Amino acid sequence: MKPNHVRYFLLFILVIVLTSCSREPDVKKPNAITIGSLADAKKLLPLLASDSASGDISGWIFNGLTKYDKDIKITGDLAESWEVSSDGLQIIFHLRKGVLWHDGVEFTADDVIFTYNTVINPKVPTPYSSTYGPVEKVEALDRYTVRVVYKEPYAPALESWGMGIIPKHMLEGKDITNEIYSRNPIGTGPYKLREWVTGQKIVLEAFDNYFEGKPMIDKYILRVIPDTATMFLELKFGGIDFMGLTPPQYKLQAETKFFNKYFHKFRYPSFGYTYLGYNLLDQRFSDRRIRQAITHAINKKDIIAGVLLGYGTPCTGPFPPESWAYNPGVKDLEYDPKRSRKLFEEAGWRKGPSGLLEKDGKPFEFTVLVNQGNDARLKTAQIIKENLKKVGIKMNIKVLEWQAMLHEFIDKKRFEAVIMGWALSRDPDIFDIWHSSKTKEGEFNFISYKNYEVDKLLIEGRRSFDMEKRKKIYHRIHEILSDEQPCTFLYVPDALPVLHKRFKGVEKAPLGIWHDFIHWYVPKNKIEWYK
Repeated sequence: MKPNHVRYFLLFILVIVLTSCSREPDVKKPNAITIGSLADAKKLLPLLASDSASGDISGWIFNGLTKYDKDIKITGDLAESWEVSSDGLQIIFHLRKGVLWHDGVEFTADDVIFTYNTVINPKVPTPYSSTYGPVEKVEALDRYTVRVVYKEPYAPALESWGMGIIPKHMLEGKDITNEIYSRNPIGTGPYKLREWVTGQKIVLEAFDNYFEGKPMIDKYILRVIPDTATMFLELKFGGIDFMGLTPPQYKLQAETKFFNKYFHKFRYPSFGYTYLGYNLLDQRFSDRRIRQAITHAINKKDIIAGVLLGYGTPCTGPFPPESWAYNPGVKDLEYDPKRSRKLFEEAGWRKGPSGLLEKDGKPFEFTVLVNQGNDARLKTAQIIKENLKKVGIKMNIKVLEWQAMLHEFIDKKRFEAVIMGWALSRDPDIFDIWHSSKTKEGEFNFISYKNYEVDKLLIEGRRSFDMEKRKKIYHRIHEILSDEQPCTFLYVPDALPVLHKRFKGVEKAPLGIWHDFIHWYVPKNKIEWYK
């Protein structure tokens, strides 16, 4: 193509794009909501769902006995009420009557007993087994009443029963690790699975007989779009209705009359954090001085300014500032290359002829894994790479598809370092992430952290119902992990979700915007207009 033809062709494309951006998004399914996701789900049984995409989808298919309301208070879900004994060692749950599984069979106490027995089965590779470790027994008093007896007081007891209950009549005697059961789930939730095209989309449809009433939105669709730039274009042109914006998208691309006319933007601190995790089985990273040195070499303020555009705060430890367990007295390990070099030297690493730090003739070089499509984590890795280069470390970056990274590298401990994030529960029980017993394949302590005092404190934190006592325990854990730096706690990003304005009934609350999704609706005139 000749140069002039190229210019005219590009001008033509630009005119089309600009013209399209001024039009209403071309919504194909007005009474359905389509969510953009960087990754596909892996397993839809709640006991096995260990990644965010799987957890989000299974959350619409299954119910627990309890859940959080919009104000982050425990309320009933499949349990309509309960009593807790004065010593905290027994809970009697009264189950809702008339709740149906998606295949029409009634939910009963037998399903609760079956779920408990499955999650504690050592042959079931679930990361949630320790959640029920303090339980002595679970028994059905009748068809709609369940008694849970604990060996010791357990503070997160009510929250722990928020895990999805699975159907006994479908899964008893079956190997639930068989893919067929995770790909064909039967739940009690507001939506049931209609279609799953691996790597492309998951389609859920409203359950007519849901016990709280059929959801007003007919379909919930998750579309897998592995990069945020393409996802944003899909949002503008009607291919999706909801996504989490990147900071540049939020600040620059979404500040237009067109965008403000058709979309709601939200901003609030996320209840989690992003971190650089180390494989502590690697001899280099087993030395606390090395981990501290790396943290001192990383300029978090530059990352927050350059990657997040200011939409976030530095992270000092395992709890975000929004958590009541957060310790405000813990100071961040400041960016201090001089201190970093001194710590490396103390650990026996000195600059060699190549300019890299060396020990026993071997240069300090490692590879960090980043999941595909997460632009913020990739840019974070690039800044860290330049920071570490200044102190004599060569850091390579390897980008992997999300599920492959989790199951082929992280779970199998085939990594040196990784940039990931934790979305945390509202109760500050972080036993599953940091206790030394939780390092098996598929469990959450995949960095293999082990500290006797932290193990002891994590157990104590579970045993007390006294909030002030628990706060002291978690403050101490915060102090230890900040000093130990088993990972470099990088930042707490702001959540920046965006939603098409045709959806009504959306209420922003302390829990977020999704707490009342089954009551969202699209006005009839809007549905007809789009048709």
